[in-house]
Amino acid sequence: MAKDGSTGSTGSAAAATTDGTTTGSGDIARSLELLWGTGDRPSRGPKPGLTLDRIVTAAIAVADAEGLAAVSMRRLSTELGTGTMSLYRYVPGKAELLDLMLDRVLGEPLSAEREGGGDLPDDWRVAINAMATTYLDNLRRHPWLLKINQARTVLGPSALRGLELSLAALRSMGLRDPELIGVIITVNSFVEGLARTQGDAEEAVAQTGLSDEEFWDSQRPYLERAMLSGAYPMMASMSEDTFSADFDHFAFGLERLIAGFEVLVAERQKAGGSSG
Repeated sequence: MAKDGSTGSTGSAAAATTDGTTTGSGDIARSLELLWGTGDRPSRGPKPGLTLDRIVTAAIAVADAEGLAAVSMRRLSTELGTGTMSLYRYVPGKAELLDLMLDRVLGEPLSAEREGGGDLPDDWRVAINAMATTYLDNLRRHPWLLKINQARTVLGPSALRGLELSLAALRSMGLRDPELIGVIITVNSFVEGLARTQGDAEEAVAQTGLSDEEFWDSQRPYLERAMLSGAYPMMASMSEDTFSADFDHFAFGLERLIAGFEVLVAERQKAGGSSG
């Protein structure tokens, strides 16, 4: 693997896991040192004014504008006006840089909460709504988040702080600890699925040059014949606004999730009262 995090055309599977698209795929010890501020700071060589914070900020800006594939140590050196080797005095490579980028963007909603004057709401229903909404906003600001493998995230202060706040807000549900984590995973998975669908639609438009309207209009004659054939009675009987873009699938799905959790919480409270 090259120092900029790229692999050659004949790179092995092992090399592919360290290309900066999988969290925790680099030097984990070094990532942890950088995340928690325990690593040694460069004492000589880098251009004055160059900091780890500036490097991470520049990397996120490039990823937001052009995608994660555009992020390389060489590209960042151009953006920051410094030599590539200067960057390596701060961060070993793209894989470790990704760990820092992820912790930074996970901390953005936390910063907004502090500016708003508090933690997540005490009401767990309102807290879940806030968690889902801020996560969706984060995925829209940073669509590259959906392109990376976060199965083994290197936990930094922002990630842990976010988990701490979420668990504190959900504690009043009265669920067991594994179930509280299950609530967070369920909500995040719902948000990620919706964001991925929206992102894929936008990417399809960019790649093909066809708008959604043009794409579906091209299929209209075939679909109309199919509906008139009688082979698809359920589809043919659906209202004209069934696939309207005005329907808020996010709000609908989130409300149903919260309603489902309410049933579970009520069952636990009833069981707890009976045993008491």
